[in-house]
Amino acid sequence: MTVPDEWDLLEERTEYETGWYDGGYDLLEQPDGSRKRYYWAALPPAVVVVARIDGSVLADTESGGDAAGDEDRLLFVEQYRPATRETHLELPAGIVEDGESYTQAATRELEEETGFRPSSTALLQEYAVATGVLRHDRGVVYAEGLEPGERELDNNEFLEVTTVPVSEALERAREQPANDSTLSALLLAMEDGVL
Repeated sequence: MTVPDEWDLLEERTEYETGWYDGGYDLLEQPDGSRKRYYWAALPPAVVVVARIDGSVLADTESGGDAAGDEDRLLFVEQYRPATRETHLELPAGIVEDGESYTQAATRELEEETGFRPSSTALLQEYAVATGVLRHDRGVVYAEGLEPGERELDNNEFLEVTTVPVSEALERAREQPANDSTLSALLLAMEDGVL
């Protein structure tokens, strides 16, 4: 990270570290000469996966219970989020492990969470999240050519896999409680013409 010339970084302090994120502040001299603490939380990069599955593939698997016909669908997970105390309908997502690219992380997370492996992935966008308080980057990956794989949930993942027709995905994602990662990923995929 670089600090513009008109801002002077006087101190950077990490006040706490967890297995999930670090938190602290930067003490800065602002362009007008005043000093202020800017608090932050630093998280590892994450990936959100927009995974399109052919309806005929889905109908041949155990997860195909809510699929109708041969219409293409998107994979979602329903997950209780303790931080907000709500169950969310989300696109598969997770942390990018050391040495992984966004597309590699997407492939791994998709199979772990849903039991499907993509034959093709593409990074649609990388961006910084909540820049006023977070040091956290996110990548949105489009995945297709899904085939059954091995589901292997982490010890803190209690997910239900579901699918939504591509034509209904944004409408469903906007239902409350809605979340930023799913909405922004779907909008990017639509804008890029893959949905």
